[in-house]
Amino acid sequence: MMVINITNLKNIATKFGCKFVENASMKDYTTFRTGGTCPLLVSPNSVSALSEILKICKNSSTPYTVLGNGSNVLVSDDGIDGIVIHIADDLNKITLLDETTIFCEAGVKLGSLCNFALENSLTGLEFAFGIPGSVGGAIFMNAGAYGGEMKDVVTKVHHVDDEGNEGLISGDNLAFGYRTSAYEHNGYIITGAEFSLKKGDKDEIKTKMSDLLARRKDKQPLEYPSAGSTFKRPEGYFAGALIEECNLKGTQIGGARVSEKHAGFIINYDNATSSDILKLIDFVKETVEKEKGVLLTPEVRILR
Repeated sequence: MMVINITNLKNIATKFGCKFVENASMKDYTTFRTGGTCPLLVSPNSVSALSEILKICKNSSTPYTVLGNGSNVLVSDDGIDGIVIHIADDLNKITLLDETTIFCEAGVKLGSLCNFALENSLTGLEFAFGIPGSVGGAIFMNAGAYGGEMKDVVTKVHHVDDEGNEGLISGDNLAFGYRTSAYEHNGYIITGAEFSLKKGDKDEIKTKMSDLLARRKDKQPLEYPSAGSTFKRPEGYFAGALIEECNLKGTQIGGARVSEKHAGFIINYDNATSSDILKLIDFVKETVEKEKGVLLTPEVRILR
């Protein structure tokens, strides 16, 4: 792993009161609970702090990786070269802009955003309840479930570019598509977003949220570490069904296993390494392509 002079980054983190961890184990910051270390993980507590951190990285040619709740990533066993900018609990403001519009920062967990909408009798976000990610990560990949996606409710996204300048993207320029957005390609860091919802009946919203959460618990292996659905849905098919038809449920490499509860999930069954998981992903891809003629694409981002 490259040697990085992190003194200036630690100084700016201290100046702004940001949390930071040296030689951070990525097992502690990802839902797969695997991965090596990074030289420095810093958690900005304001957009101003994030801007200053990015300026230092730019001026010193320090590589960085942005991480949210770590729920859709797999970090290499060798760890991450460069620092990790952790957009999480310290960027957690939520507020009502008007009767039906919520602004929240990127580190807010989706569950917290959904509960805030519920408390204000706002409907439209129920689909997201139970998705184990942050707002920033969900927008980055246009997360969705049960017929809803972030693109249905997000109207404006605030960001900081790689030079520390604040900006905004709205409407069609967000370029939402299936598990993608403009932010997957532009390199900007999402700092917050505006959600346009509708007034609804609080009891009905709560019932729908509870129902969807119960369906998740019933059908998904939430008792094991994973990154959610491992593969994107191929057009005209369902990844989980294809994998099951290939009799791959329960297939195991090292400590990684194809879930017997839902074949679309690869789980950390028994102290898996990231290498175990990657090998199993490749094996599943090769088997499905050979037997079904369909190429599966990982939904999980691989970080090195």
